Amino acid sequence: MKVIATAGHVDHGKSTLIQALTGIDPDRLQEEKQRGMTIDLGFAWLTLPDGEPVGIVDVPGHIDFIKNMVAGIGAVDAALLVVAADEGVMPQTHEHLAVLDLLNIPRGVVALTKIDTIDEEGWLELVQEEVRDELAGTTLASAPIVPVSAYTGQGLDALLQALADVLAQAPPHPASGPPRLFIDRAFSMAGFGTVVTGTLKEGVLRVGDAVVIEPGELKARIRGLQSHKQSIDQALPGSRVAVNLTGLHPGQLHRGQVLTTPGRIKSAKRVDVRLRAWEDALAILRHNMEITFHSGSAETVGRLRLLEGDELPPGEETWAQIELRNPVAVSRGDRFIIRRPSPSTTLGGGVIIDPAPRRRHKRRRPELFRRFDALLRNDPVELTALIISEQGPVAPADIGRALQLSSEQVQAALNELRASGQMWPLAQDAPEADLMTDAAWERISGRMTRILRAYHDEHPSWLGVPREELKSRLQPRDGWSVRTFNAIVERALDQGLIYENGGYLALAGFTPGFDARQQKAVDALLARFRAQPYTPPSVRQALELMDEETLTALLQRGDLIKLGPDILFARETYADMVAHTVAFLQENGQITVAQCRDLFGASRKYILAFLEHLDRERITRREGDYRILFPR
Repeated sequence: MKVIATAGHVDHGKSTLIQALTGIDPDRLQEEKQRGMTIDLGFAWLTLPDGEPVGIVDVPGHIDFIKNMVAGIGAVDAALLVVAADEGVMPQTHEHLAVLDLLNIPRGVVALTKIDTIDEEGWLELVQEEVRDELAGTTLASAPIVPVSAYTGQGLDALLQALADVLAQAPPHPASGPPRLFIDRAFSMAGFGTVVTGTLKEGVLRVGDAVVIEPGELKARIRGLQSHKQSIDQALPGSRVAVNLTGLHPGQLHRGQVLTTPGRIKSAKRVDVRLRAWEDALAILRHNMEITFHSGSAETVGRLRLLEGDELPPGEETWAQIELRNPVAVSRGDRFIIRRPSPSTTLGGGVIIDPAPRRRHKRRRPELFRRFDALLRNDPVELTALIISEQGPVAPADIGRALQLSSEQVQAALNELRASGQMWPLAQDAPEADLMTDAAWERISGRMTRILRAYHDEHPSWLGVPREELKSRLQPRDGWSVRTFNAIVERALDQGLIYENGGYLALAGFTPGFDARQQKAVDALLARFRAQPYTPPSVRQALELMDEETLTALLQRGDLIKLGPDILFARETYADMVAHTVAFLQENGQITVAQCRDLFGASRKYILAFLEHLDRERITRREGDYRILFPR
């Protein structure tokens, strides 16, 4: 099924023409009937001469309501541009045509209405020539121009045939993959409950499907479907659809949301775009200016960030990032329009290349523009390699979500990348997860090197970075699994980039050491531990001789063993005590605190800390007042 949308200046007869073609009055609001003009979107349908059913979105022409026009025309197959023969091209004709061109509507028909009012010889030919000049250079440059009269019926059959010919050229909407319906109305209907209407841009909807509405992550289920007032079991892409939902109230829904399946779209308050300034815009596009953003049926205020310069002259293109006041649910490849909030006028439009960029981009970055070029080319293999390089290690499902590709498209791209050696799994035992490219590994290993080098500069006497600390510093914001991080470390170890010493990771070639001041303090402290091995200095006393940095280094090296918050033993003393305690237990079976104290001539404070440490290390196990050897 196909959908067309009307466009044209106010009072040029769009709604009258639609009623003549379909028998349906698209002006649904009482105010529209009273004022004789379309304020909001109207809907009708007809059957073409070839039997093809077609939905029609009738959009307002008055300058005050152009934002509603943009909402109605974002997901159509063709445009029906209406120009009154008695007036010719008018200001809103010009702006509507610009919107069609900026949205890249590739086909259409021009209906030259009210020909019954023309009696001056040659006038009709002059108007047709004027319209043809207006179409030149736009996506509708080759659109047929059909003179018609909605009152006499003259030309209506020719108009229907022209629409049939144009729509026959439209490619089918993609039926595979998740559905996406732009919501343009939400209301409650007696006996049914919550209903939303919109154009199903892609995918298929079925009665009983679980769906989600974005923005908002609102979950619902489809209770019923209608198209052209007929109940249906499934809605096909390209059709106008009314969806009866369970689980939601109409007050939760509004124009601009998208009905889809869970995980299909990620709402965002920032989009990356390729932007073209309208040749006849009444304002220059400037960096950081406030705009209104329109895509699909969504509209929100935003701020325009030009990434290549400070201004964009009329008719020229640039890369830009738009920061939005409210989140929108859009997809890569969707078209958009930007307008000036006040006085309201169209400024430009283009295509969305990243619907949910991770960060606010720095301006004038050539490497960023190369990435944008790849996104604009829209090659699944190139994009898959790009995502893995930027975000790897990454799983196939994450690639599909990031690029809004089907699982079949992702798998085909991965197969090609794997065959060419451009992609490889980080962990060989899990080939379908943690996919990497050489660029991704260079990014991760380079960042690891920088982190370790900075850590060594800050702590030159320490053995290195604890594994968990490196993981927290290295991993992305959304985190890695332990398996993923360990696989990264193992690869770095295998390549000789780093080495491990007692659970600490360090750069290859790094050797920890003390400076002269630290070494003097170390020698003095260890001499005290040797002089009084079983009543050694406490942590507090050790810190009177050296700084915490040096003491930490001694603990990392194992020169000192910390048994409690304020109790330290020298490594040799601790090892000797463990050996003698184990020998005593092997001979006697059990030992008390008093027996252990007598064994070493130490005070109860030190012995308690020592025995509790043996318990934690599972060398001994406490049973009442005794310790026994931990069962092996």
